[in-house]
Order: sequence, then structure tokens, then C-alpha cells
Amino acid sequence: MEFEFTIIATGLDPQAEDFEGRFFEAGCDDAIVSFQKGHILVDFAREASSIEDAIASAVENVRAAGATVERVEPDPLVSLSDMAGRANLSRQAMTNYFKGDRGEGFPAPRARVTTDSPLWDWADASAWLYRHGRVTREVAINAMVVSQANDVIDCCEADFRGSLHQRVEHEMRALA
Repeated sequence: MEFEFTIIATGLDPQAEDFEGRFFEAGCDDAIVSFQKGHILVDFAREASSIEDAIASAVENVRAAGATVERVEPDPLVSLSDMAGRANLSRQAMTNYFKGDRGEGFPAPRARVTTDSPLWDWADASAWLYRHGRVTREVAINAMVVSQANDVIDCCEADFRGSLHQRVEHEMRALA
């Protein structure tokens, strides 16, 4: 299977002669490397047996190139409009889920809670949507794995692959 995602990184000079070559030689031959807004973006279209394996190997490759991995995208924080697009639903349907008009227990926003444009954790929202038959299990799993990968990155765990696998196994039991 092929998985598309972006690794956001820092720590290398984009003006260096070997900038792109470092990534290619480190195993990122299935990615496009660019530099935007002070960050290195490594856009992958990686073949792997699972999204977990795809992200774990990509993180290892980006680190082998000498970069510091900051996070994995697609962005885990989403608006109602973002969720509607990712779930292939209308914005109004998402609003109805949020308000409780079409099911109970929709996750609360995670950021900007007191504003007119709150943000939700896509992993939480997609799990709820999966349990209510609105997205596939694959969508929910992919969102969960990206979320867990970012948590492992934030914790600076030395064994990224092992830590990610342990977290994903735990979350898979909860998703079932």
C-alpha cells in the first residue's frame, strides 16, 4: 500500500550543496524535499505494509539525513470544515454531530475552545465518526497513527519505531 504524509523537520541548511542529496541518500527517494517558512518539508508517498511502518521508516530516514523531526502531517488539529472534507461529509453534518443533533458523545474541541473557530483532534473525531459508520476504519487508524507518531516525537523517545508500535497496539484495542 502507498501512504502519503509529510514530515516537518529542521536542523539542516537548505542552501547547502548537499541538502536534497542527503535525504535521497538516507532513503527518502520516495519523497519531495522543500523548504518553507523556516521548515524542511519532506512529502512522502511511501509504500509499506501499514501506515505505522511507513511513518516509522520515514522518520528514521529523515533523522539519518541529519534533520530533526518536528512532527508528521496531515495536521492533527482540524476545524469542522476540515473534518467535513476529510470525512467526505457536509459542514452542516459535522456541525450537527458537534451539537449532538446526530448522535451523542462527539469529542470536545482541543484548541481555541473559547473562540468562534475551535479545533478538534482529528484522531478523536475520526474514531467517533468510525464508531458511527461515517468514515472507514482505515481513516480512523491513519489519524490515530499520525497522532501517536507526533506524541512519540514530542516525548523525544529514543526508540521511535518501538514506542510508536507499542502506542499503536494499545490504541488499536480501544478502536475495536
